[in-house]
Amino acid sequence: MAQLQDTLLLTAMPNSYKYTGMEPYKPGFTPFIIPAAFIGYGVITLAGDNLIRRLDYSTRNELQEDHPLFAAHADDYMQFAPAVAVYGLNLAGIKGKHSLLDATGIYVLSSAIMGGSVSILKRATHRERPDGSGFNSFPSGHTANAFAAAEFLKQEYKDISSWYGVAGYAVATATGTLRMYNNKHWFSDVVAGAGVGILSAKIAYLVYPKLKRLVLGKSTLQYNVVPSYQQHSIGLSLNGTF
Repeated sequence: MAQLQDTLLLTAMPNSYKYTGMEPYKPGFTPFIIPAAFIGYGVITLAGDNLIRRLDYSTRNELQEDHPLFAAHADDYMQFAPAVAVYGLNLAGIKGKHSLLDATGIYVLSSAIMGGSVSILKRATHRERPDGSGFNSFPSGHTANAFAAAEFLKQEYKDISSWYGVAGYAVATATGTLRMYNNKHWFSDVVAGAGVGILSAKIAYLVYPKLKRLVLGKSTLQYNVVPSYQQHSIGLSLNGTF
């Protein structure tokens, strides 16, 4: 009977979601290998003059030789695009894996993990940027943010279509590439940033359900989230009970 009521609710209100719990995220060990390898790649370049660090210099030299006057700041906005897509898709009626409230909680947690990790690593490594503008080059924060957002988009919509994740990762890769073209980061900064971003999002998905249970205890949260558009403003209508 309860299942029938939920079905009727979703049929009558396609843009509203009823949520009574979260499925635990159990990714295993394998999905963490690639982001860990990306971070490890970047760490190797901190050891001093080696083959991988020399690749940083050769890549920078080639980009600057071919595009010495390149200056585009789309990366300042592109880093958020995959996360914005999650909300846009929800507002369009294409529901992701979680409710908007839980998805927002996961994204905020992911951003906190990513931001804290990037800040600590920047202070600890004190690497000079390729353009000499500062000593906070490693890892790339823009890239980390972009890949965290891309992984967020992928996780929310991978059960609908893998192309959402592909699009998100394409935008994230373009963001990292622009950071190098703008001479703000070394190649290893970007690779490590991608690893930090992906890993942060995966950890957020792993930890969030546990944090939610810790906060709510054994209570069950039931709520409806309804996207709305009133007086030229997009918003959300939320009502629920414990």
